[in-house]
Amino acid sequence: MTEHTEETVNRAVLVGLSAHSLPREDCATDSSLEELSALLETAGGVCAGVVLQQKDSPDPRTFIGEGKVAEVKALAEAQDAGMVVFDNALSPSQQRALSEDLGLAVLDRSALILDIFAQRARTREGRLQVELAQYKYLLPRLTGMWGHLVRQTASGGKSPIGTRGPGETQLETDRRHIRRKIAKLEEELEQVRRVRATQRQRREKNEVPVAAIVGYTNAGKSTLLNALTGAGIPANNRLFDTLDTTTRSLVISDTCTVLISDTVGFIRKLPHHLVEAFKATLEELAFADLILHVIDASNPEWRDQAAVVEGLIAELGASQTPRIDVFNKSDLYTGDIMPHGAGIVSVSAKTGRGLDQLLAAVGKQLDQGARRVTLHIPYDRGGLVDMLYREAKVEAVDYGETVEVTAVCTPKILGRVEAFLWSS
Repeated sequence: MTEHTEETVNRAVLVGLSAHSLPREDCATDSSLEELSALLETAGGVCAGVVLQQKDSPDPRTFIGEGKVAEVKALAEAQDAGMVVFDNALSPSQQRALSEDLGLAVLDRSALILDIFAQRARTREGRLQVELAQYKYLLPRLTGMWGHLVRQTASGGKSPIGTRGPGETQLETDRRHIRRKIAKLEEELEQVRRVRATQRQRREKNEVPVAAIVGYTNAGKSTLLNALTGAGIPANNRLFDTLDTTTRSLVISDTCTVLISDTVGFIRKLPHHLVEAFKATLEELAFADLILHVIDASNPEWRDQAAVVEGLIAELGASQTPRIDVFNKSDLYTGDIMPHGAGIVSVSAKTGRGLDQLLAAVGKQLDQGARRVTLHIPYDRGGLVDMLYREAKVEAVDYGETVEVTAVCTPKILGRVEAFLWSS
């Protein structure tokens, strides 16, 4: 018997199915399997072989059919692989049947992505979101773990030990426990949402515009945020490097400052549970004043990747938000003509090329017409000084015959203090 070392366990055969009856986005392709291999590497695994099956429709029991299962099993044994990872989503019963037939752990793309997210989450909020997604993924699969007991009883067999009498079955106990965990996590994330809503109201009151960076995983979002703000976020060439949102202040001009947020990367076939769980973070998109959609111009499949991001932006209710398409890694672009036109900027976050044009484009969208003014406010109107501290950008205060205040004010605030404008 082969001894399963850690190396063996982490070696995996990748399997994908392309079927005529499946929607195009659910089919596996050479490029989606390449991406799956990169995901496996990110999770700490090694690709030991790839099998792409063409079929009219998925097999109800084993998804790829018994002949292909035998082929995958032989390949896994030959390559000393300890698991099999599917590019497509598997039903709980298919996952169970495959695991039984192959005698190996079987994961699908969703489970692999969840594993990466679990490794990467750093903040309490990030961990809560990942844990919620994992429990929601696990709940329907519990039946598979205990299904053999249910089948044994249903087919006329005796009730297995521990499932008779007035007590709950193990399956129901586990289900109830997980549902309780899900309810508790959802409650905690609702609290996170409320805190975010309060922060958002404060920003809106202070009229600080917000730009959100979105894009396919590994498009260079963190590198761009670092280049613009000096945020110092670790930016590595690997998938899902950023899970926890980072927000930094970005000075566009001496009268325009914006808040800019980095978000989790998107990917095709992103598990729905993850999108749901991360809504507390991702709903920031719907409230942003501007979306910067970062596209990896060096990737030959950038159009498909951009379409995935567009779909998720729509799902999150942010389709109407003004947008700038930022073609990053433009120094590595291999096409003939770089995408250009209104709402498009080409940059290289690594070399700094094009960042001035991007700042100008952001300023054009978000500059609210603020002006630097000097105000002479009588002492009996001291409440106006407090208001300016709260809602404007106060630069200097001098106490003489009046309170002389130099501040950057939006048109709305100017309307409230124009009687005290100082004109030379």
